[in-house]
Amino acid sequence: MNTSTPGPSKNNNHEKNLATVIYVLQAAGFGIVVTYFIAPIVIYWKRKAVAGTWVESHLQWQLNTFWYSVAGAAVGIAGISTPVGYMLILMDAIWVVYRIVQGWSRLSMGRPMGGTDPSLPAPQH
Repeated sequence: MNTSTPGPSKNNNHEKNLATVIYVLQAAGFGIVVTYFIAPIVIYWKRKAVAGTWVESHLQWQLNTFWYSVAGAAVGIAGISTPVGYMLILMDAIWVVYRIVQGWSRLSMGRPMGGTDPSLPAPQH
């Protein structure tokens, strides 16, 4: 088990590279669909390598993105005979792009996904 302290101050290059590869696979899925399905396989295979690090939050984010997008696409495909089905598929694709951009951006800044990030400024009221 990797007992690295979560947070951007830790040097987790190997783990960060793994998360980057997953974001690349997910993004490439828009052109080469099979890569989108390879991404969760890699995550499940390598998940223990990032356990306890701040990068673990990215792999969970990526898994959530995959499974929720598959569910959204399934609902959209089920309704493909109607304009609503097409809209659901389009909204699902936009949501996936948002998730990839949001996650990859935070990864490149060395920030975990979700929760409270102590490196971020406190909210202004």
